[in-house]
Amino acid sequence: MKSTLLRSAWMGASPRLLLVLGIFAVLRGVTPLPEYAGPYPDARDRASQGIESRAGGAAPVAKVADIPATDAEAARFLTQATFGPTLEDIAKLRQVGYTAWINEQVGYPVSSQLTFMKNAAARAGTDVRRDWRLDAWFVNAIGGKDPIKPTQIVHNDQLRQRVAFALSEIFVVSDATSDLLGNTPHGMTHYYDTLARDSFGNFRTLIEDVTLHPVMGIYLSMMQNQKPDPVNNIRPDENYAREVLQLFSVGLVRLNPDGTPILDANQQPVPTYNQDTVKGFAHVFTGWTFNGCQAQGYFDCYYYDSSAPAWVTPMENQAAYHASAQEKQLLEYTGVSLPGGKLAGGGSGRGDLAAALDNIFNHPNVGPFIGRQLIQRLVTSNPSPAYVGRVAAAFNDNGQGVRGDLRAVVTAVLMDPEARDPASQPENFGKVREPILRLTHLWRTLGAKSKSGFLDEFWTMDGNLGQAPMYASSVFNFFSPNYRPMGEPSQLNLAAPELQLATDYMLPANEGYLMRKIFDSYVGNPAGIGNDEVAISLSRDVALATNPGALIDRYNLLFLSGQMSAPMRQVLLERLNGMPANTTAAKRERVQEALYLIVNSPEYIVQK
Repeated sequence: MKSTLLRSAWMGASPRLLLVLGIFAVLRGVTPLPEYAGPYPDARDRASQGIESRAGGAAPVAKVADIPATDAEAARFLTQATFGPTLEDIAKLRQVGYTAWINEQVGYPVSSQLTFMKNAAARAGTDVRRDWRLDAWFVNAIGGKDPIKPTQIVHNDQLRQRVAFALSEIFVVSDATSDLLGNTPHGMTHYYDTLARDSFGNFRTLIEDVTLHPVMGIYLSMMQNQKPDPVNNIRPDENYAREVLQLFSVGLVRLNPDGTPILDANQQPVPTYNQDTVKGFAHVFTGWTFNGCQAQGYFDCYYYDSSAPAWVTPMENQAAYHASAQEKQLLEYTGVSLPGGKLAGGGSGRGDLAAALDNIFNHPNVGPFIGRQLIQRLVTSNPSPAYVGRVAAAFNDNGQGVRGDLRAVVTAVLMDPEARDPASQPENFGKVREPILRLTHLWRTLGAKSKSGFLDEFWTMDGNLGQAPMYASSVFNFFSPNYRPMGEPSQLNLAAPELQLATDYMLPANEGYLMRKIFDSYVGNPAGIGNDEVAISLSRDVALATNPGALIDRYNLLFLSGQMSAPMRQVLLERLNGMPANTTAAKRERVQEALYLIVNSPEYIVQK
């Protein structure tokens, strides 16, 4: 049955249920045919001996070699750390090793979406357009020479941009349902640039930059939040107070250092905070508004001009609207610096904010809570407690006594034995690829670009992929990090966040969208393509069309990191050998068919 199931999915003809089941067969480590055990046939047995279980019993942590031993190992790392590996990237990584590659990535200039938009507006002689923010995101994600200033700007910071995208799915803002944010492309792109800039900085800086950004202020209604006024029945808005705790820092329940929940005497999770805590933080987050509003008042101040400096400047506090007098209950935990977690009244808006963010930053939950989500976004949906614990330890101390060093955290995520060594991985290792990352992977691997440097996708991408950067329908992102589909995944307690996008509508939409990108949007299409159409280049791989085995091996490396199963390879060989290759067009179609079948296969959709 498994063979039939996966073959039907590979041929792009399976309905939603079959495809999702096929994905889970791969995610769980179930091989398509019983006679094939995958590229690491004894991985499950060895992993069971080398992973710390919830019941305890840690085994020695394997040491990870700094130089990838094979192209496949290099491709696996680059799949996790970039928007898609290229042959050039693989060769470079094998030459310099992981440490030098990470150091080089950290040192590259930050690719700025806001700068791209300003340069585009200057070239076009127009105002900045909202849809250009998607163009800017893809320019940075694909990388290479900037299409606006190709001789001056090269986008090399793949790791930073990949981490920024992960952070954008944790510290969510969105202009999908907000007219106020839809009209401020300067602010939206600056917010994303802030995440990129802080990707390798300190979490304490990141949480403050997020909190005081005017885009976040509007999105979660901290902007122009005011102190209590019983006469006018005014209470501080609790929106940002709830989400900064629940989603951005500590989560709902107390955690052990390895991310497992702390249980009370009745074996129930212990809450991290209560309603009094939310009220306390809501009082802290009062008095903040756009920078430069002192002369304009508090409530009537809004900048309709997207290019106004206030959109890219941290908010300011107006003392008259800050809840200074009240004592504020903040987070209480072992080692908290504030007695009982209570912030005394009488402080300034700026001083109260600093104390509150310090209170969050030093909570023991932050390392495992944020670390686990970064693991999920980059490496695997169900990391072992030991993996989470090692990443949390790097958050708590980067080796030099510094807490919150995100460079150390990202390095720990990518260089952990569970991420690098198949022998250290549990059988359910892996994650479902986000639809937008399948697109960037295709485009980067095949050197895609448009003639104009832009892409005409802003109003259609979300409908075809179910996501677009900073365009989620709510602060809870496109999917929950704890999402478990009904049935077997829930029974096995396996999270598959990205499958929250796998609806009856969106799965065929994904397949059809990628099909058009492969069969229609390619350089040299005799039917022609528009100036804003991103076109893949097939010329390099058409040379392998008469040797289907070699073509499949190349795509096995670039798309599946050398992990394609023998049955899948055989299905592809049979299909490609059954196609003619006696003309240039026929050879091209062989390449396109291989791409189409691979990027829609369960083995590819699950990143292992």
